[in-house]
Amino acid sequence: MALRLEPIDEYMHELGPEANFNESMYFNLYDPIHGVGGWFRCGNRANEGYAEMTVCIYLPGGRVAFMYKRPEISSNDAFDAGGIRFDVVTPFERLDVRYTGKVVVLDDPLQMANPKRAFSENPYAECEVRIEYTGASAMFGGEPETSHEKPGEEFAKGHYEQLIAGRGTIRVGDEEWEVAGHGLRDHSWGPRYWQAPWYYRWLTANFGADFGFMGSRIARREGAGTRGGFVWEDGQLHVCDNLEIATEWTDGDRYHRAIRATLRSGEREWKVTGKVLDLIPLRNRRRDPEGNQLVTRISEGMTEWSLDDGRTGYGLSEYLDQLVDGQPVGLAE
Repeated sequence: MALRLEPIDEYMHELGPEANFNESMYFNLYDPIHGVGGWFRCGNRANEGYAEMTVCIYLPGGRVAFMYKRPEISSNDAFDAGGIRFDVVTPFERLDVRYTGKVVVLDDPLQMANPKRAFSENPYAECEVRIEYTGASAMFGGEPETSHEKPGEEFAKGHYEQLIAGRGTIRVGDEEWEVAGHGLRDHSWGPRYWQAPWYYRWLTANFGADFGFMGSRIARREGAGTRGGFVWEDGQLHVCDNLEIATEWTDGDRYHRAIRATLRSGEREWKVTGKVLDLIPLRNRRRDPEGNQLVTRISEGMTEWSLDDGRTGYGLSEYLDQLVDGQPVGLAE
């Protein structure tokens, strides 16, 4: 499948006619010295009149500082809403993330399974984030020359990712850290419903500047879905044609707590295991055309990864599942 990706794609795209047109950027980072990490997202849904902004910071001791808002927007001119701002300084090389505003501080991040209660029963703190990101790998992805999504299953017309290094400051209340670490970013545009996949698994990891990976498993309610990703090793990007995942789940609410995965690119393969250090569950709800309430859970796990050669890295494991009778549909994987 031929893909187009140019430096101009780092900037905002023309707003499409679709009611659910979304353009978003996402950045994550983990500093293993301080044990502080996080991710930051801004998604413009200008035809619906709002942006989705999220700040999620994993703090020492298992705490999470979190904020989600839907600030009003009227255009798709910039990622700048609700106190968060992303700036492209040099395409593919340097981008900056800024946030100034409040966060709710959760001693028990699992409380976010009930967001109304979590936001009303936990303390707030002033937060400031200033991070400069630089590219650490080649680019992966782009916009296909021909559409690859079925009507009703749209999730992104164009999408690309890159491993990155980040340096800056994170302040939550009276605590402040000078952070330096690695992570991953993505940029996507086009129609999006969070209910389009039946479930997906998105695994990101960095083992320093010379090795990292992204693994993606997208399952459709009907059909096989997709498996893939990439491995960045010694200055070379290996596009993966398969990803196998086995998950160990918690009892009760069934959150992922440990992962075994194998990424394959041609004859090469890389085996990794992941241990979730901290997890926060998020929720998206939408009514279908018949008026039925659809509930999607997105579990965000800060994860310690181990390669089969003994190296240790860090990143995020994001598990999206549609919930049926309160249970995630992807328990078999």
